[in-house]
Amino acid sequence: MENAVQNVMTPEILEDRLIDFAVRIIPLANQLSTTFAGKHIAGQILRSGPWRRPTYGEARSAESRADFIHKLRIAVKELNETSIWLRIVARSGLLKPRLLLGLSGECDELKRILGASLRTARLRGAKSQICDNQ
Repeated sequence: MENAVQNVMTPEILEDRLIDFAVRIIPLANQLSTTFAGKHIAGQILRSGPWRRPTYGEARSAESRADFIHKLRIAVKELNETSIWLRIVARSGLLKPRLLLGLSGECDELKRILGASLRTARLRGAKSQICDNQ
């Protein structure tokens, strides 16, 4: 039973994981900025990364379910873009693979977690509308 409690993803834990992911991206961007292509990609990663605008934190303080869904959708889009840039970096050979270790996996996992939250919020919103209309 103790493991079940430890595996619960609280909003605070998710927010910390998003912050940790952002912190891990910064040195990667700094390493990339030594070439012309690297500078461009570093800028794109920094703009798409989750620290550009802490949308998950904004979503947690949303004013309505629609606002929450909108902000979560933006957070997922930002992670999708970051994921693509990380794949480009990995395939281009601009950095040693060890510098990318675990970043793509964490990005994908964060996307899945936020995507599941988004689906749950939409489902609850749809159920709420059905109950309101009855």
